[in-house]
Amino acid sequence: MLSNQPVDLSIYEKKAKCLKALSHPVRLCIAKGLLEHGACNVTTMHCGLQMPQSTISQHLTRLKEAGIVTSERKGTEIYYYVASEKMRLFLERLFME
Repeated sequence: MLSNQPVDLSIYEKKAKCLKALSHPVRLCIAKGLLEHGACNVTTMHCGLQMPQSTISQHLTRLKEAGIVTSERKGTEIYYYVASEKMRLFLERLFME
């Protein structure tokens, strides 16, 4: 990337937004949980994380805005899951031990 040619940094904005969203421990935990267990609602996450549902919802909003998770309404519940196969592969590599 270091050359005499100007670089279009806009192509890196989405990737930076994704990395920023994952830079919080709770959001990393949510992403890993969705990766391992599939779709989940806030109530289930609330029981596992033992934090207010409003806090979890705020974290999910950040993850959703970054394209890491997406949601689907089923009746009165909203279920969250990893947004794409590309994101699933990225998260799998991130959490490899």
